[in-house]
Amino acid sequence: MDPMLTAMQVAALVVCGMCHALLGSIKVPLARQLNIDEARVGGLVSVFGFTLIPMVLVFGFLVDVFGKQVVLAGGFSLLIASMIMLAALTSYRTALLAVLLLGTGWSALVNVLNVTTPPAFLSPEYNNEVHMPYAMNLGDFVFGMGAFLTPILVAFLLQKISLARTFLVLAAFAVVPVLLGLGVKWARLDSPSTQTVAEGLRILLSDPIVWLCCLAFFCHVPIEASVAAWATTLMTDKKVSEAQASTLLSVFWLSFMGSRLITALTLPPGAGLILVISLAALCIVFTLGIAFSRSAALSCTMVVAAGLILGPIFPTLLAILLGHVEKPLHGRAVGLFFCIGGIGWTAVPLLIGWYAKRTNVQRAFLIATVSATMLTALCTALGMYLSK
Repeated sequence: MDPMLTAMQVAALVVCGMCHALLGSIKVPLARQLNIDEARVGGLVSVFGFTLIPMVLVFGFLVDVFGKQVVLAGGFSLLIASMIMLAALTSYRTALLAVLLLGTGWSALVNVLNVTTPPAFLSPEYNNEVHMPYAMNLGDFVFGMGAFLTPILVAFLLQKISLARTFLVLAAFAVVPVLLGLGVKWARLDSPSTQTVAEGLRILLSDPIVWLCCLAFFCHVPIEASVAAWATTLMTDKKVSEAQASTLLSVFWLSFMGSRLITALTLPPGAGLILVISLAALCIVFTLGIAFSRSAALSCTMVVAAGLILGPIFPTLLAILLGHVEKPLHGRAVGLFFCIGGIGWTAVPLLIGWYAKRTNVQRAFLIATVSATMLTALCTALGMYLSK
């Protein structure tokens, strides 16, 4: 295990988490500065999300062809450029361009950092395929800490300095992993591919394990996104105060991150598949609990339980995928995984929101139950294929 790689990985994951939470953290002062309404703020958020779907797949090819260092450096360059643009904003059009750069750079980081997580957190004597869930859960815990601390940091900075200078401080944080990356021995991490771009993609698309992992993520990520988006609404509808609901949302995120750390430290080698099948089944339980809850206590309990249940699913699924796919195809595998998952991330919450307008948010969570049921079926099928 390369200490410089580990240090770079930790710093880069924190910055990646920071970028994930950035728009939500600065949307109020940004809207005030640009004098824009919620619809236009939503447009900025949508540009960031939609950018991920094609670009993470594009960067998957670039990682496998040009190497991890090139794509990582390019991703950080785009992030820094976007924050400098945000610091000098004069119009909504400029904001859209800055967010487009932010989403593109973030897509590059998402791809590379998921590929470099195993070598960053696993010693050479470990079997990467068996111990992969440890590395992925630990890496995503660090990412989550970056996302969790960003709103706190931004609120503190805005009390001390202007919004423009806040962006410049955040841009300075993005320089740290770039400098640490100069000491990483990148040649040891790259696995040159012997296949052409088309051949590599054909191998992935013809592999049922790859499809099952990607479709499982397609079903999982909208459940996570929906709980995060509507948790406070679900609780306030049960007469929970807004302050208590906000506190419980923070508890949800803490339990979400904590469950990843617990999984990393306690999951026995080779038990990742059993874990995701069990957690997928529990997703059915808590989404039904939310949909049919008649009390504030049960709704609040289900939200906190959701954090514990959902946290380890994504990193463990990705660990199973990377443990199955040969290393020269890891970039493309991660790109395909996020591309398909991103479609679910976008489409299913929109469907839940549409149904909530016709009924209510609580009843609309039955759509999340359907996703949870499909997730359980896909994880079970994944277990059957892997046991052959």
